[in-house]
Amino acid sequence: MRASDVRRAVVAAMSTASSLGLAADDAIVLHDSNKLTLRLLPCDVLARVAPVAHQVAQFEIELAQRLAESGCPVAALEPRVEPRVYERDGFVVTLWTYYEPVTPREVSPADYANALERLHAGMRELDVPVPHFTDRVEQAQHLVASRDHTPALADADRELLGDTLRSLRRAIGERGGAEQLLHGEPHPGNVLTTRNGLLFIDFETCCRGPVAFDLAHAPEEVSEHYPGVDQALLRECRILVLAVITTWRWDRGDQLPNGRRLGTEWLSQIRAALDRNGLDTPG
Repeated sequence: MRASDVRRAVVAAMSTASSLGLAADDAIVLHDSNKLTLRLLPCDVLARVAPVAHQVAQFEIELAQRLAESGCPVAALEPRVEPRVYERDGFVVTLWTYYEPVTPREVSPADYANALERLHAGMRELDVPVPHFTDRVEQAQHLVASRDHTPALADADRELLGDTLRSLRRAIGERGGAEQLLHGEPHPGNVLTTRNGLLFIDFETCCRGPVAFDLAHAPEEVSEHYPGVDQALLRECRILVLAVITTWRWDRGDQLPNGRRLGTEWLSQIRAALDRNGLDTPG
């Protein structure tokens, strides 16, 4: 979130909670990206705040409720207030249960895989309208093709990203495997380690596609414990995901701290991965 909006977003979250009878005298910023994630005190509520124009909060709430009802390992909404989207001062605010982190430890790849498998099983039972994973790839392709949006991207790197996105999108599509509702970005940043086990958060990125697309966001060791993985498809998905997130880092509007440094590192990783897997990127 833009620095100029952070303070207003914090005030919007605290005011919303207070108006609902939740004591919110302080706020701790837990995460700042396209939305702000706060711990409100002393009520101990997790608030997520986003500009009205850039959010899918209602979808996220409804999906989280349905997944929780199915027994999926997902974070719960705050039970003391009505589970809905609250709007204040140009922001939307959603209120969630705050989970005290357990003693820091390495998350077991087997536990991670088991939780993700349970999430996928619940998602297979839901029929909700979501974008296809290729929509995200197409958005990245538009950024690569636009020098106005990615002015600092060198010609050779622009060609690499464009060819990688195009060829792997086609190759994965031609495999014609099973597809289902996915989390979209089940990376470690979207997994909470709690006393209730591993819980997934942030469902605004849900999409439809092969399970391997979700696994491509998780640590490599996780896929070793997930049953029935198509390893060739997973390798292609990993490189495709890396190409997408690398493209985002070169968007002139990207606000991720150290984003340009990451974009440079990931370009090198893409070249190494293509070479290691014997893949080329024909136009």
